[in-house]
Order: sequence, then C-alpha cells, then structure tokens
Amino acid sequence: MLSSNARTRQLNGTCASSVDMELFLHYSLIPSLFIILVLSLLQRREHHRQRDDASYLLGNRFRMIIPLDFVGTFRNRWSYGVAFGATANKVMFLFSEGYQPLQVPQWAQAFVLLIGGIEVGLSHFPFFACLSSEFRLVSSILGFSYSLIWFAVTILHITQCPHGQFVGKYETVMFYWPSLLCLAFLLGRFLYMFVKSLRVHLGWELQMEEKPFLEAHQAEHVKQLLRKCPLQEREKSWFQTRIYEWDPYFQFPSRMIGTTVLAFICLYLFIVIEFCMFVYVRDELDVFEGELESYVASMNQTGTLTPVLLQVKELINVTKGVWVVTILPASLTCVSYLFHILACYRKQMKRLWAGDKHFLPLKFHNPSSSESVVAIARYSGWQIAYILWGYLIIHVMQSLCGLVIMYSLVLPVIHSQALEMLRGLGIGILTISIVLGLMVLQVWIAASFFLQPKMGTADKQKPLALNNRRAFHNFNYFLFFYNVLLGLGACLSRLLISCILGTWLIARIDRTILQSGCERADMGFSAWIGMLYVDHYHTNPVLVSFCHILITGHRERRLQQAIKYWYLNQSAGPRTSVRSRTRWLLLQTLINNPGLVTLRKSRPGHGSQDFTQILLM
Repeated sequence: MLSSNARTRQLNGTCASSVDMELFLHYSLIPSLFIILVLSLLQRREHHRQRDDASYLLGNRFRMIIPLDFVGTFRNRWSYGVAFGATANKVMFLFSEGYQPLQVPQWAQAFVLLIGGIEVGLSHFPFFACLSSEFRLVSSILGFSYSLIWFAVTILHITQCPHGQFVGKYETVMFYWPSLLCLAFLLGRFLYMFVKSLRVHLGWELQMEEKPFLEAHQAEHVKQLLRKCPLQEREKSWFQTRIYEWDPYFQFPSRMIGTTVLAFICLYLFIVIEFCMFVYVRDELDVFEGELESYVASMNQTGTLTPVLLQVKELINVTKGVWVVTILPASLTCVSYLFHILACYRKQMKRLWAGDKHFLPLKFHNPSSSESVVAIARYSGWQIAYILWGYLIIHVMQSLCGLVIMYSLVLPVIHSQALEMLRGLGIGILTISIVLGLMVLQVWIAASFFLQPKMGTADKQKPLALNNRRAFHNFNYFLFFYNVLLGLGACLSRLLISCILGTWLIARIDRTILQSGCERADMGFSAWIGMLYVDHYHTNPVLVSFCHILITGHRERRLQQAIKYWYLNQSAGPRTSVRSRTRWLLLQTLINNPGLVTLRKSRPGHGSQDFTQILLM
C-alpha cells in the first residue's frame, strides 16, 4: 500500500496543467509591449525639433520611459520592492538555467541567457513603468489589468496541479505563494492609485506635488550638519544599542530595498528547491539502503563486507540527519547577511559623505567611472547570486562540521565508546595546549629577558631595544629547529582558518575574502565599491542641497525677469538693494566668524580696509 504522500506524488506525476507558465511568459510580451507603447506615447519630449522624417507626426509625443530610477528614487520604495518580488520565480528559472528557448551550441549559452533575461525584464516591465508613470490614472488602469492577468493565470496554474512529485502535497503552492502575495499587493497598490488619481481628476483632492529634487530626509541631514549644538539624543533601547539603530535622516534607495526583497524570496525558493532535491536523493538512498539490508540479511551478517556496509548505512543516516538540521542555521546566516549588508551600506555611505575613504583599499580610492556605472547595474543581480551560492556553500560547510561533531563526539557515546573518545579528546586538547603554551612562553621570555626596561612609567610596553644579546642569539639558535616543525602546524592552521572564513563569508559581497593587494580580483567586491561611489556622487545630501539651491535661485531669477514690470503697479514701499543686502550678510558672516576678518583681501577705494578695522576693534 502506498502512503498518502506517495499517492499524491504519483497523481501529480500524471497531472497536466492547461497553463504552461513558460509559454505564458512568451505571450505576456504582447500586452507588455502594448502598455509600454501607450505610456511612451503619453510622455512628452522636453526638447522638440522639427524633423523632415515621419517622426514629426508625433509632435513632441513619444518619449522613452524608465521602469524606475536605480540611483535617486526614495518614494514608493516598498512598492518597487514588491514588484521585484513578483519576478522571483522567473529569476530562479533563469538562475537554474532552465530557460532554453533556442537550441544553440554550448559556447552560445551566454547569449541565450541574455535573451532570457531581456524577455523576463520585458514581461515585468509594466509593473515598474506603471508605478513610476506621471499619468497616474491611465497607468493605474493598465497596471491593475496586467497584474490581474498574471494573478489569474498563476491561480489557475496552482489550482489545476497543486501537488508536486518531490515534496508531495501543495508543492506548487510552496513555490508560487510569494509571487501571488506580491501580485495581490500590486493589485491593491494600483487600485489605490486609481482611486487617488480619480479623486484628483474630479477635483475632490489637490494634485500631489511632483517628485522633489531634494528629498526631505536629505534636507534634514544637511540641517543636522549645520546645527551648532546637536540635538540631545534620547535614551537608546536594547535593540538600538545591540542590533540596529534607526536613522531618521537616512533612507535606503529603491534599488537596495528591491534587491533585499528579491533576495529574500529567491533564498526561500532556493531552499525549497534544495529540499526537493534532498527528498529525491533521500528516496534513492532509501532504496539503496534496502538493497544493502537485503544483502546483509542474505549473508546472515557473516560476510566480509558486512561491517563496511553497516558503516556505509550509518554514514547515510547521519548525513541525512545532519543535512536537515543544518538547513536552519545556514538559512539564518544568509538572512543575517542581508540585514548586515544594509547596515554596512548605510555606515559606508555616511563615511563617504564625510570624506572618509580609509575603510577602502588604496586601489579603490579613485575607481574608474565606467566601471562604477557598470557596477551599479551588476550589483543587484550579483548580490542575489552571491546569497544563493553562499547559502549552498555554507550549508555544505556546516554539514561537514556536523559530521565531524557526530563522528567525534556523538557516535562514540552511542556505540559505548565514550571513555576512548574522552581519552582521545583529552590527549588532543593537551597537545594543542602544550604547543600554545610554548608559544606564549617564548613571548614571555622575550619580554622578560631580551628587552630593555621602560623609558617612562607611563609607557604601556617596553621599547623595541634588545638586551642580553648573547643569551638572545642562543635563544634564537636552539628554537630555530623547533620553530620549523611549529611552522608546519601554523601553515596548516592558516589554511584551515582561510577555508573556514572564506566559505563562511562567501555570501558577503560587501567585503572581500582575498588578501590585501588582490582585492581587484574579487569582482563582487569591485561591484560593491563601484555602486557605493555612484550613490555617493549622485545622492550626497550636501551636493544635492547645493544643486537644489542653485536650481531654486535660477528659477527665482527667471521669475523676476518675467515679472520685472510688476512693481510698477504696486504702491511705493521700502526696498532693499542687492548691494546693501550683500553687505549686511557679509557683516553677519564676519561677526559670527571673526577668524575670517584677517583673511579678507583689502581693495582700495571700496572701504573694505576700514570695515575690517572696525570689526577688529
């Protein structure tokens, strides 16, 4: 009799869904291109020139639309993040290289994957374009309709074949519920946009202001820098002190939020796929174990291979248990990395804003501009790939550590070999302790006998000046031969520590695992640095505030030129000349900063020297 789970797998093996998601991806390009065309026609070109070709029929219409600003978008961040999350299943489809629309040679697979990435991007382009479009009423209708199509097709695919061949019941639901949740959120978001824009169109509400050049948090950051006396900090909670402290003057761009959301969903899908593969391998191993048991039973446990087969069976059982147990710590490690990368992004961006580059390797103090532009395009995709591959590598490493613990500590106790295990463990600990003790002893002897006394009572350590040179040379001679053997163990420990740290930090794209001087060989770290520089040059609050002041001043001057005759119709009143206002501001600046008075250049005939003498009195 088959179990219920096995029957479910068998039934779903013959399940044929009427919806082919890969085929639907191809057909979704038709409404996607239609939406892109409509939104492009609604856009107006700022600079229009009369041309002789057929494009003059469009007038100043038809302008290229963008899905989202990958550098300076701080509004609707979570909506963009959820839109990225809706693409998770297709991203994992590309990651597994399951997209094969064309039969090409092996060397041309990169072009096929590029075509697949472009197709996935086009099929999900309307989500982002409708969120970022200025024509809220039309874009909300188009976005809602397109999201509803994807939601309905996904629901139909799940309801027809909800079970799978690996996990069993509700396997398809496990794969598609994150995308369904994201699509449902987008439906609600577009519905809210429609109601809001309709009320504005009917005159029931005022039109919201366009995207400001200077965001509110950037202005608050600059105000905080200009305050003479910083605000008193409130008492921090345990969470803010130990884990994470919120900064009201800093916001992550939409790119970082979208990358994090998509990385979370892709990590979940990757774990589900890994577990499905584990179930498949486990079933095959169960069949293999049954054959081993049949062979041992036929030999009445007297065959020469019986002990080896029993050890193989034990290894299989231990490996399966360790692999399942280490899923949780490996996944939690990668999840903590995602949060930690966000914290490092904020910390390093603030240091770059302050002009501090000491945390960067010297080779990255002046990166190439072209490489930085390419880096911001690479970062999001590479971050997700690093997290997924990092999870797999960390899982394998933790499983190997689990096997070592099982065979060194747990299995000896199960097999009534606890005393032998403790004896071997004690000898190993004693050996390592003696080696470390001899190393510490060398340092103590050097500090006690071979260094001159401190030059002052406030010195923390003795100066690097030799004392007792004859004894020192004999000390070096006799320890030379011992340190050769000790260096072998130090070399092996270096290799072991490098392997452990390298595999443990492989998912961290924000730091390199290579040695100093070889950082450029780490392409992921190079992409991280390039992305930081692009954000630093384009979203620095001080620079953006300065540009905002220039733009505002330019607009005010143009406005004054346009209405320069307006004052003729006004009653006479007090006026202030530009020169008087400038001198007043200069006086106020010099009073607040007396040190600048002596640095002023005196120009004869302008009274600046007499003005400086008055301030110095």
